[in-house]
Order: sequence, then structure tokens, then C-alpha cells
Amino acid sequence: MTIFSLQANLTDVGSWTDLAQQAEAIGFDALLTADHPGVTASPFVALAAAASVTSTIGLGSYVSNAGVREPLLLAADVATLDVLSHGRARLGLGAGHTPGEWDAVGRSRPDVGGRVRRCIAVAEAVRALLNGEEVTVDTPELAARSARLNKPTPVQSTIPLTIGGANSNLLRWAGTHADIVGLTGFGRTLSDGHSHEVRWRPQEIERQLEHIAKGAAQRERPPALEALVQHVQVTDDASGSVADMARRTGLTETDLLASPFVLAGTEKEILSAIREHERRWGITRYVIRLGAVDAMASLIPHLSTAT
Repeated sequence: MTIFSLQANLTDVGSWTDLAQQAEAIGFDALLTADHPGVTASPFVALAAAASVTSTIGLGSYVSNAGVREPLLLAADVATLDVLSHGRARLGLGAGHTPGEWDAVGRSRPDVGGRVRRCIAVAEAVRALLNGEEVTVDTPELAARSARLNKPTPVQSTIPLTIGGANSNLLRWAGTHADIVGLTGFGRTLSDGHSHEVRWRPQEIERQLEHIAKGAAQRERPPALEALVQHVQVTDDASGSVADMARRTGLTETDLLASPFVLAGTEKEILSAIREHERRWGITRYVIRLGAVDAMASLIPHLSTAT
């Protein structure tokens, strides 16, 4: 089964609650919010508002920056959202690529290895806290002493964990421990502090999947694979729709259209691409952005034919 979630951000209460209801009616699996302090609305406050006007759609951050979020505070937010939504919370974490976010909270941004180690430590601590365990950690990446989440108690026995990223060590850990691995295909952060090099060529995607598979080798059920889609367009000219992206990224139009991070073409071509991504790579989940809602409203009813 192919599953789509929607990532969007609150701008005003009316449009946000309308969007939550629309996403649920269309059949999105989850409504997800970016978590960039100072740039986006507080994700868990926004998601609590969405919970109040919906009944089935999942709700979570996509993804919270483990570098600037403390485990106990994050666990409390997620548990509170789970209570308010009657068991629909999701936990999404990433290593934190934006330098300005570290600066804004008074922390030095570590190298890639340090960011990945902190992300793993935060993920382990938050999961333990949500499970009612006491957490003590004292490492260069994370410190927590006798932390415990006494209240509230989550409704779900286990809140689904998504780890997003492209780092090899993080992907291996996610392969072992996560419920969902969110593939971004992002490489090195560029000088603007937000944009990235991309690792979207088939051989680059396959290398990322190899790391996940190594981590999942001893699991009875491997994690679900999810792609963060950067471009969705229903069109009769698929190549033309990605021409500008090809120039920006240095990839060929063929590589872009073969990538799970791009869904462009006629409805038939997009559904065929979804089938191919599952056959070739095992990708069965996608996260799309607000501008693609109308396109997905027409595609989602046909997704049973793409499995």
C-alpha cells in the first residue's frame, strides 16, 4: 500500500484547521509540520489545534531538530499531543542541518559526526521517556540526569518514530531502530545554511538503502521507507517541468524523473513511477508539500493501482 503524508506550516488558524480537515478527507496518512524555531510556528501547538478538528489523521513534526531539542521537553510535547489527539502522535527526528538554529539557542554546531551522535542519543532518550523509563545520560553530545516523564502518559503503547536524513551512520541506526526512515537525499549543506547538495542519482539512493538494510539485517520487519518529495506536477511535459531543477542540481532530467524525490508527468506516469520506486527500492511512503495537495487529491484515489 502506498501512503502519502502532507507537510505544511501554520499561517493562521482558519486556513490551518481547514487544511487539517481537507487533508484527512483526501486520505493523507498524516499531517506533518516542519520544526524550525523562530521560522515556523511551534509544531506541537499547531498540531494540537489540528487534532481538535480531526479524528483519524496522524500528527507529527517532520522533523524536529535533535540538536536544539531536549529529550524531556520533546517527550512531554509528543505525549501531550498523543493525549489530545487520542493516540495519533508521531515522533520525527533529524540531526539538524541549519547552522542558525544552533546559534540561536547558544550552542556550537558540531561536525556531522557530533550531530548524528546527538540525534541518536536524543532519539533513544525520548523513546525511553515515552516508555516511562528514567533516563540518565552524560556524554559530550547529551546530558540528562534522572529525567522521567511522569505525566502525561501517551495513549499509544509505542509512538511511531521517523528518522529523517541521508548520513550513513544515522541511516544504519534508523534501519535498526526506526519505524520509518525518511529519505531526503540531502548532501552537504550549502553556504546559505538551508539549501543542500542532492544525492538523488540511482547509485546514490542505492548506497543510502544499503546502509538502512545493514542496520535492519537482524530485524523481523524492516522499517518503512519514505521519500520527502521536492517537486510534484501533473503535466503532459514531465521533462519540461523539471528542466529548471536539472539546471540547479546538475542532475539530468532522466535522473530527476527516476528519483522518488520528484513526481512529475501524467497521472498514469506518476502512478507508474510509484510502482517502480516500490519495485526497485521498496519505497512505499511519500511526504509532499502544500503546493501538491490538489494534485494528490486526484492521485490518492488511484493509489491502490500503484501497489
